[in-house]
Amino acid sequence: MTGIQRLQRLLIQDRAVLALLPEALWRLFLARIRLLFPFARTAPQLGLKSQETAAEVKAADVPSIQQITRAIRGGSKLTPWKSTCMVRAVAALNMLEKRGIESTLYMGVARDKQGQMIAHAWLRSGPYYVSGDDAMRGFVVVEKFAKVIQAE
Repeated sequence: MTGIQRLQRLLIQDRAVLALLPEALWRLFLARIRLLFPFARTAPQLGLKSQETAAEVKAADVPSIQQITRAIRGGSKLTPWKSTCMVRAVAALNMLEKRGIESTLYMGVARDKQGQMIAHAWLRSGPYYVSGDDAMRGFVVVEKFAKVIQAE
């Protein structure tokens, strides 16, 4: 399926997701650039190290979480650069943060069929997996970052 066909399908499916697509593409771009820098410089922006957010979210936040999930997944297929699992997770984390929704970014490792070490990142908000859940099975969590939203 071409990028245009994906976009047409998205147009038909959900206008709210389509409205988020420009922001998703922008956030994916910013995350890709940010991840070019050493991780020690990027990590503090991801949240509280070795912490997790709550397993629940406000019912009012569920539609936003689901729409961001679809916008990131759809947008990552349209980028001319490789939108890796880490790029998708960071972009979604930033979109959720903008809307005052907490999330936890997980980083894990596993071995592939050839015995080589591989890494994966995924993002959870409450009970919902926003990105990376398609491949997280079999990975051992080595670090996590909780993006906690401070009440004002």
